[in-house]
Amino acid sequence: MHAISELSQLLFPTRCYGCNVIGISICSNCRREWHPHYYVTHVQGLRVNSAVLFSPTASKIILAAKERGLKGADELIIEAIVHVLNRANFDKYNVRLVPIPSSAINRRRRGRSFIPDICNEISLRTSIPVIPALTILRKVKDQSGLTAKARANNMRGAFGIAANIYPRGDLILIDDVVATGATVSEATRALNSHGFAVLGSVTACVAQPLR
Repeated sequence: MHAISELSQLLFPTRCYGCNVIGISICSNCRREWHPHYYVTHVQGLRVNSAVLFSPTASKIILAAKERGLKGADELIIEAIVHVLNRANFDKYNVRLVPIPSSAINRRRRGRSFIPDICNEISLRTSIPVIPALTILRKVKDQSGLTAKARANNMRGAFGIAANIYPRGDLILIDDVVATGATVSEATRALNSHGFAVLGSVTACVAQPLR
């Protein structure tokens, strides 16, 4: 098995998710940028708890997980979110995790639901239940090139409540990145409009300042 592993490394060497340098999945330089801390921002009064400042390195790690399905990149995101959940002092609340859902087209293209899958692994490690309460009601554009105003318009009315889901407890929205807050604001609106209590949000990354 060791010989097979060595041969595999010769043919398909491990590269850093952040800078693509051959070596390990995240090099020491990129690890300095992807080092979970604890950041708090607010989006329309909602507390957003995050682990890592968004950067070019963070963007590459997120894309390695989201678009390439690399398990090591998934692991970095999972560890970051678990770190924040442990730091955020939710002990006195009846916390439930609500993942931001993937669109149908992205599920087909990636072969999975990115944040819901991440959330399920987080639940296994923290024993916090997951409630897949949100669904996407209509097509939305890719947000990456949009201004803050365009993102808000793009997401307005995009989320609804999934069928046969009855969330109870204090809901925590889970996502990979908060940039302008458009997605978390729309998710909060959808849940609040049905009488559900959104306590806050936890993300792996946060853009500073929120764009």
